[in-house]
Amino acid sequence: MDDSSARHDLDAAAIGDPAAYLPEKSDWVATQLRDIDAAGDTAAATIQDRPVVVITMRGARSGMLRRVPLMRVEHEGSYLAVASKGGAPEHPAWYYNVAKNPDVLVQDGASQQALRGARARRGRERDAWWERAVQTFPSYADYQEKTDRLIPVFVLEPLGG
Repeated sequence: MDDSSARHDLDAAAIGDPAAYLPEKSDWVATQLRDIDAAGDTAAATIQDRPVVVITMRGARSGMLRRVPLMRVEHEGSYLAVASKGGAPEHPAWYYNVAKNPDVLVQDGASQQALRGARARRGRERDAWWERAVQTFPSYADYQEKTDRLIPVFVLEPLGG
């Protein structure tokens, strides 16, 4: 069975159904998600005046659905999820979710699509995506300087892509 015919783990998740998701602990993230849900479009929220996408994933420990708005870094139908946490010394919680459960949904605007995440390998692939990330959101370069860890990035690609 190839990826394009496989049932995506999150096929039943729906845009704008907050009851389907584990509640967000962070007030600012909860506010962004509430605004996006009310509008039905990710254009309802930004981070530092830049567009976002919403990533829906399964929790690594709970198995419940989680959502997080992230910077919109898109290239040829694939998206990038940058685990920067503002340059903190530790990974954001969602990093562990995608690492364990790579099937995700990405809402961009009012549309949602099933993607599979894979951590970008070091070298050319990561370098190319990192450059796109910094071009999209220059603060990523500052975040990398603030931390000793190499900020992980996940390339989210269409199933069968």
